[in-house]
Amino acid sequence: MSGHLPVMLAEVLRMLSPKDGEHYVDGTFGGGGYTRAILEAADCRVLGIDRDPDAIARGQELVRHFAGRLTLVHGEFSNLETYLDGAQTDGVVLDLGASSFQFDEPARGFSFRDSGPLDMRMSRQGPSAADFVNSADARDIARVIAQLGEEHNAHRIARAIVARRPVATTGELAQIVKDAQGPAAARLAIHPATRTFQALRIHVNDELGELERGLEAAAGALAPLGRLVVVSFHSLEDRIVKRFLTARATIAPLGSRHAPVARRAQPAAFRLLTHRPLMPGATEVEGNPRARSARLRAAERLAA
Repeated sequence: MSGHLPVMLAEVLRMLSPKDGEHYVDGTFGGGGYTRAILEAADCRVLGIDRDPDAIARGQELVRHFAGRLTLVHGEFSNLETYLDGAQTDGVVLDLGASSFQFDEPARGFSFRDSGPLDMRMSRQGPSAADFVNSADARDIARVIAQLGEEHNAHRIARAIVARRPVATTGELAQIVKDAQGPAAARLAIHPATRTFQALRIHVNDELGELERGLEAAAGALAPLGRLVVVSFHSLEDRIVKRFLTARATIAPLGSRHAPVARRAQPAAFRLLTHRPLMPGATEVEGNPRARSARLRAAERLAA
């Protein structure tokens, strides 16, 4: 399998620490990079989950290669407890966001690099990005772009989208956003449509809601001393992971007389393995620019 380089693979393996006889969940199977490395690192078993049917189809080669040790499920990682059927697992790894396969295939509609249908659906089911931008009012479009893309010009962009719809392709949308940004867009360090595309992708796939549900599911499925490893790619994701782990960890943030520490609402469930997020090294970023924004956080499940 090729086309997708697993981000921070060495760090993921170090944090997950696969062992013979144990069981792991790769909640975002994608190109199978983490799964292959886990199965090669120890005589263990892996449950791979992905809501993209294309990823599951590509993964059948790995299923045959690791006969009896790899099971693939088409679905959302928030349902991992259902897929485990009551069993516990020794580790869960999540690599958030879209995969390189999705970005690199214009027909999936994730990227403005090569124009394609404005789709962005990881599962190929439900309303597409085109359905949203062509039916929502300007206020809702602006809200999504502002909140999920952290785009300062969200209202201007939303009005431009409404004025020029129907919008059918990624190329059309990218041009509309670029025009709405005006001459100042030329001075941006990134393409002027980057934040808008990020926002629409997160909205279409409910990525933040899936992450919140998935973290709760992982906490429920991990065996004592099982490890949770999450690689995120933007501040919205990392903030959710940080807050989730910090609220359930043995070491809470220090308070002050202005902001005293709130009483813990529930017993500690995790020991933090990373008090600050790990980031990819310069060599990895040079070889895989998509890794540049990655942040890795990990924690170990405490005994009940």
